[in-house]
Amino acid sequence: MGVGSPAETRFEFGENWRKFAAVVDEARVAEAERSLQAMLGVERLDGRSFLDVGCGSGLFSLAAARLGAAPIRSFDYDAGSVDATIAVKERFLPDAPGWTVERGDATDAAYIGSLGSFDVVYAWGVLHHTGAMWQALDNVSRAVRPGGMLFLAIYNDQGQRSAAWRVVKRIYNRLPRALRTPYAVAVILPFEARSAARAALERNIRGYVRRWTCWEKRGMSRWHDIVDWVGGYPFEVATPDEVAAFCGARGYELVRLTDVGGGIGCNEFVLRRAAERHEAA
Repeated sequence: MGVGSPAETRFEFGENWRKFAAVVDEARVAEAERSLQAMLGVERLDGRSFLDVGCGSGLFSLAAARLGAAPIRSFDYDAGSVDATIAVKERFLPDAPGWTVERGDATDAAYIGSLGSFDVVYAWGVLHHTGAMWQALDNVSRAVRPGGMLFLAIYNDQGQRSAAWRVVKRIYNRLPRALRTPYAVAVILPFEARSAARAALERNIRGYVRRWTCWEKRGMSRWHDIVDWVGGYPFEVATPDEVAAFCGARGYELVRLTDVGGGIGCNEFVLRRAAERHEAA
């Protein structure tokens, strides 16, 4: 997934998600639907408008459509991601009414303002790749209707570890294309070796293998997620308290938080905008 970035080095998010879009199937869509239902605390999204910020493969726009959301607006800064989302739409719901896919930039306040407001705004694993995360979050927060929901995922701030990962990502994007996959394998191999050893000790090799051969949580692909993680640059991070405070100053109440306990990965937030509009000073 990706949105606009002023950085000089940028991961080709669209290329990765276009490859993933080719393997999207009914099982993955069903898992994505369950993810939305669980985090938003709903069975259906009938009658609710949905904005997919940095739509990537289009999987979650499709899931929202399957749950009855309409209209749906999907945008991404990366043209490859726009193409991937259009391909998924045409394959699964070619006649979906009111589902628009376009190129756009979350860091562009004028563009976001032109979209109007939505009942649900979904920005999972996106804003921290813009190169201007807080500006993008401020823009996106204004696109939620009073009483609406904002579903975010932001990389967890691990201090020096996050700084080290930023270096890893910059190196990936500066390598010749032919060396990027071997580099990603080399980076992730120590982590996978530990996971495999732990699975062996727990006599759960089948579970470890399943992580590679079946869809991941949210219907995603483990390999495509790894490539996105190793290469995903720009790269910004925040603590759960920082995100909650930033959104709270803009009239949001934290409804649900799934954090990574200080570890690697994304903290997930579902926030509700106050019925009365409130803007930070």
